[in-house]
Amino acid sequence: MLQLYSNGRVVRTYRVALGLSPVEDKIRAGDRRTPEGDFYICMKNSHSQFYLSLELSYPNQKHAERGLRDGLITRGQYNQIVSALTRKRVPPQNTRLGGELFIHGNGSQGDWTWGCVALDDMDVRELFDAVPVGTPVSIRH
Repeated sequence: MLQLYSNGRVVRTYRVALGLSPVEDKIRAGDRRTPEGDFYICMKNSHSQFYLSLELSYPNQKHAERGLRDGLITRGQYNQIVSALTRKRVPPQNTRLGGELFIHGNGSQGDWTWGCVALDDMDVRELFDAVPVGTPVSIRH
């Protein structure tokens, strides 16, 4: 379930589909898991292959720290991720942690994504029109 808040209260709830492995936190590219944590919308795409999409700032600092500790990314990649997050930009998307995490359309019937959050098309249209780049997003399983 995705909840949209305004002034500290829930104003809308949407049904969602997650990655094919919807319970565990994302660790690396290709694991088909939806990451948990705090992100922000870093880009809006009105020409998405999945109707509309809102890109999220994955990997966040927590995922980058774990990736550095586990040898999935280099210190240089970690620094690039942290720098992008500090500037509220799109973090590097081509590391072994994965990237291109979106809230997008094409349906919420069953968990089917590669790690994204999918909504029904009319719901993602409503969300796309309602929230600006920079909007905070929390994902909790």
